[in-house]
Amino acid sequence: MMKRLSFFVSLAWTVLALVSCKGEGKSLITPVSSGRPYEVMVVADDNCWMSPDSALFHVLDTDVPGLPQPERSFRISRIRTAHFDRTMRLFRNIIMVDINAQKYTQPRFKYTRDAYSSPQMIMTIQAPTQQEFAEYVTRHGQVIIDFFTRAEMNRQVKLLEKKHSPMVSAKVGSLFGCDVWMPAEMESSKQGENFFWASTNLNDMNFVMYTYPFRDNRTFTKEFFIHKRDSVMKINLPGYKEGVYMQTADSALVEVRDLNLHGDYAFEARGLWEMNGDAMGGPFVSVVRVDRQSANVVVAECFVYNPGKLKRDQMRKLNAALYTLKLPSERTVEEVPLAEGVEPEAD
Repeated sequence: MMKRLSFFVSLAWTVLALVSCKGEGKSLITPVSSGRPYEVMVVADDNCWMSPDSALFHVLDTDVPGLPQPERSFRISRIRTAHFDRTMRLFRNIIMVDINAQKYTQPRFKYTRDAYSSPQMIMTIQAPTQQEFAEYVTRHGQVIIDFFTRAEMNRQVKLLEKKHSPMVSAKVGSLFGCDVWMPAEMESSKQGENFFWASTNLNDMNFVMYTYPFRDNRTFTKEFFIHKRDSVMKINLPGYKEGVYMQTADSALVEVRDLNLHGDYAFEARGLWEMNGDAMGGPFVSVVRVDRQSANVVVAECFVYNPGKLKRDQMRKLNAALYTLKLPSERTVEEVPLAEGVEPEAD
């Protein structure tokens, strides 16, 4: 009996040693973070958070682009620096505001990963004065949004790696030589010439993939993308009667940007789709890449049809899934870069 008690006491001390040997927030046994996806807690004193410009709040309170109705980018909470205790440190997404003229000569972003819990991202915004802080945050607001949005997408990718649709992966592999991790709920599918469509049984979340020969750099323009998209969708996604087919709802509202995806160039577009001759519609997001082995353009797109309901979380889940696209020459899915201009904290 004494030997068994001695063993458990020794085991307990070993565990405590492992937890404490790495220092506060750096234990081998890291607690699970609190908070929901796309929820951000700001640690800032009143003179910053309640300043007349409220710069950081206005950046975080922006709408998600490409949705048919306004939906905020993040759920926001704020605590004073003095209240940032052991419980608050477990939050999954944290922004620390550090304004100090004695320590800093210019504003900058820093980040720490999994400091107190996992998964966790802590961004620290350093600045000498409140005015410089506000100007810097306003000027680089998209960096802050991209940082936390991509952090959440990378977390979603890890979940998709463990559980995704084997049917979609198999079909994309046989038709295009690629792989992609779509949500496991996608069980329905349809094939066309250099075209594949998959959907949930409710048709609320959808994925399409198609290819065509690469010609020149005009491929990666908004005008060419919309023209090509509409022609492909008209052929492959017709409605229930003649004259009904999918098309881009309003080309002026389509937003495009260049991405660095898996160390290679990618073109991203997001906007709204509609059915010509019908009342159906919703948001879409597309990623366009070049398969250099076959000299083909590969387009992977997700769209949502969920009338009368919020669509932000579904679109973000699908957007993350698009980033898992692996071309024939790629073997692994790499993390999406968080954001340019945000440096890791030195150990």
